[in-house]
Amino acid sequence: MTESKAPLPLAGIRIIEMGHTVMGPSCSVVFADLGADVIKVEPPEGERTRHVNGFGAGMFPLYNRNKRSLCVDLKSAAGKAIVLKLVTTADALVENFAAGTMDRLGLGYDDLSKINPRLIYCALKGFLGGPYEHRPALDEVVQFMGGLAYMTGPSGRPLRAGASVVDLMGGMFGVIGILSAIREREITGRGQLVKSALFESTAFMVAQHMTGQVVTGKEPPPMPEKLSSWAIYETFTTADGKTIFIAITSDNHWRAFCKEYALDELLNDPTLKTNPQRAAQHDRLAPIVNEIIKVRNYADMAEAMERLNIPFAPLAKPSDLFDDPHLNQGGHMLDLHFTNGKRANIPGLPLEMGEHDLSVRMQTPRKGEHTREVLAELGYGAVEIDSWIADGIALLPENS
Repeated sequence: MTESKAPLPLAGIRIIEMGHTVMGPSCSVVFADLGADVIKVEPPEGERTRHVNGFGAGMFPLYNRNKRSLCVDLKSAAGKAIVLKLVTTADALVENFAAGTMDRLGLGYDDLSKINPRLIYCALKGFLGGPYEHRPALDEVVQFMGGLAYMTGPSGRPLRAGASVVDLMGGMFGVIGILSAIREREITGRGQLVKSALFESTAFMVAQHMTGQVVTGKEPPPMPEKLSSWAIYETFTTADGKTIFIAITSDNHWRAFCKEYALDELLNDPTLKTNPQRAAQHDRLAPIVNEIIKVRNYADMAEAMERLNIPFAPLAKPSDLFDDPHLNQGGHMLDLHFTNGKRANIPGLPLEMGEHDLSVRMQTPRKGEHTREVLAELGYGAVEIDSWIADGIALLPENS
């Protein structure tokens, strides 16, 4: 646990999270990192992502730091009453259950706004209002139906993006909606229902290709077959077998590259003066650049590109980021502890805000770790809390 240099910007805000997997927890972890009191309400068995393996094995510790865990049985009258009392103390509630689930539990917006008119209720769903709104959805489902999988893979081989990009974007739009509603509440005194959705988030991302089609009159091909807007915007293999991506996207980049490698003929060619001219001659220029790069080591190319201020990148794997010098020296890594006893530096929020320290204040909670603490804050006495624990209505870590 670290001490912040200044009070965090969302200190004093209370968020109830009734979420799972990525979309809900990633929304509320932004609030948690920025200082809000986020109380994660979990069922007796714990949020299901605690127990997944494979692709999702690291999701729970990543998206649930800086939160408190309250574990109650919502199927019991007492458990539901606890949550309803908690709602009266909250600024916002975040949920990402299937459409209709919260209403069936008696915890929908219409139910909760009656007991807390100032509540901002953020429903993170697969779809916003329309013909699809009751369908179940996953990140991969909407990537396929929203055109993102088509644009990511080569023709005939649609491909899911390599991270949960839509879940994360939907969660971030939830944050934007909640903060906007908090601002509006300062004027109206009332909360409101805020919705964000996976499908519409995908459409928002893919809209750049839609507008491109309107401007050019041509349907855009998948990204692996893209018609680049620049002559050099691709990967090359260096002499030591490494991959480097180079983007020569401006006239300044072009002049600097040509001067560095004595390409005077190209530099003085009147048919290559502008970027559109160079892009039209990609098939001529890319082999020339390739000949330069293939006889030089990656380190030499990286040094030159950085010195010339030309965008470049290595081909990195996620594992390479653990030791990335920029992330580690820039203070953008979190010391995250895992339930298996391991700990690692993991990227935190991609934000810098004045003197605020956005590091880990509380490690990922054990299931029900803060149950007794939260119940006591709500005014329940020790005898009542003990009886709920004995009856399995409220759970502590040792009951897991």
